[in-house]
Amino acid sequence: MSKPVVLIAEELSPATVEALGPDFEIRSVDGTDRPALLEALSDADAVLIRSATKIDAEAVSHAPKLKVVARAGVGLDNVDIKAATEAGVMVVNAPTSNIISAAELTIGHILSLARYIPAGNASLTAGEWKRSKYTGTELYEKTIGIIGLGRIGALITARLQAFGTSVIAYDPYVTSARAQQLGVQLVSLDELLQRSDFITIHMPKTPETVGMIGDDQLALMKKSAFIVNVARGGLIDEEALYRALTSGTIAGAGLDVFSTEPPLESPLLKLDNVVVTPHLGASTAEAQEKAGVSVARSVRLALSGELVPDAVNVAGGIIDPYVRPGIPLLEKLGQVFSGLAKNSPITSVDVEIRGELVDYDVSVLKLAALKGIFTNIVSENVSYVNAPLLAEQRGIEVRLLTDAVSEDYRNVLTLRGALADGSQVSVSGTLTGPKQIEKIVGIDGYDVEVPLAEHLIVMVYDDRPGIVAVYGREFGDAGINIAGMQIARTTAGGKALSVLTVDSPVPDGILETVRAAIDADVMQAIDITES
Repeated sequence: MSKPVVLIAEELSPATVEALGPDFEIRSVDGTDRPALLEALSDADAVLIRSATKIDAEAVSHAPKLKVVARAGVGLDNVDIKAATEAGVMVVNAPTSNIISAAELTIGHILSLARYIPAGNASLTAGEWKRSKYTGTELYEKTIGIIGLGRIGALITARLQAFGTSVIAYDPYVTSARAQQLGVQLVSLDELLQRSDFITIHMPKTPETVGMIGDDQLALMKKSAFIVNVARGGLIDEEALYRALTSGTIAGAGLDVFSTEPPLESPLLKLDNVVVTPHLGASTAEAQEKAGVSVARSVRLALSGELVPDAVNVAGGIIDPYVRPGIPLLEKLGQVFSGLAKNSPITSVDVEIRGELVDYDVSVLKLAALKGIFTNIVSENVSYVNAPLLAEQRGIEVRLLTDAVSEDYRNVLTLRGALADGSQVSVSGTLTGPKQIEKIVGIDGYDVEVPLAEHLIVMVYDDRPGIVAVYGREFGDAGINIAGMQIARTTAGGKALSVLTVDSPVPDGILETVRAAIDADVMQAIDITES
């Protein structure tokens, strides 16, 4: 029997090839040579790439035997995940390969700003000797603010504490117990901005976080303070940052990432109180080798038919076909759950499986639920293996519960959780009909039956005549088109829940207007990200 063909489309470390082992036929191709790549893919079982090779729908269509695309790195901008998934091709990456490198680069930016290292180097190599011009500041006893206390944020915290600093953090999804374990004080974003001498941001890039640091936030900072972004371009409004740096609102900034890359036309590059690097967060020999070895191991698992820890889509694995449709459903329910819980950290989650599914191995459904919960609230790429770790790091207790009895549907999947403020959140879903339509069938004790959609609005308010007309008018005036809706209540005149599907994302400002108009207890817009 011939060995599976593993195609290496870019230069990878010898350790990567060694990790693949002797069970495969290893071939090489220049991934930037498009005709050669397409030809080489014709009988490849797996392809290993970095950032230069593009695996799009065309490439996938030329690879009838392909089972796995492995990206030796974090980003997946050069892989068409949707096309791969539709073709049954697993996509894997190395989501934790660069976290130490990114954390260390962050520290480097902070030290460079504190001690004028780049400017001092440039001055001396230009023949100057201006010691007094570059009088810096010690980190000792300074307050460091970390926006986003995920894995990278935790690594930065440990390193900064060795300098004798005080670390405060803003992260709405981290419990106080987890923060206390790290030796960090959780504060509001405004308080962090006001108190910190150095600020570093480590949030995911979502519609809610793009531009989260703008004119208003920068105005809260100390005039002597510095801000660093080694996470995602666009989290800081670069025009607002330029204004703050040139007006003396803040002292300086360190940037490794930009809204547009390369940022060759950015006026920020011309400022002497800015330290910049060309997106070097993962650019260490160690990170590159970790990435290569990690995806090589994933390829071995994928080609042996096992569940791959770092798979970013749901194709492949040894999951029973009857269980498989529940995976994308629970991932989406997880996103609805986290959207409903966004006002308070999650402390515990129960993943409840009811019905015929309990006769099968449903452990993957717990992983799918956690993957969905964390998809839009952490900066890391979330996979089946790191989702439980993310829960553990945040002090979230997770249980998988099964019950063969399901009274209303053949199978019902429920996420039920407790929040730090003492409240509880739950969402249930099922698959109906021959086409296995994904539906929400319960939210916080209210019975509904709503097809899952990309954009949802969930409201809870006092049941009274005319209220639908009120919020319908408000959304209509704002240009938000309602595609479908359902109302549920426990008693007439009591509390009512409305679930709306709409055609576009809903800005927070509109939500607040509607909340005030109907005096809503709950008013959440939730956007579902496809895996």
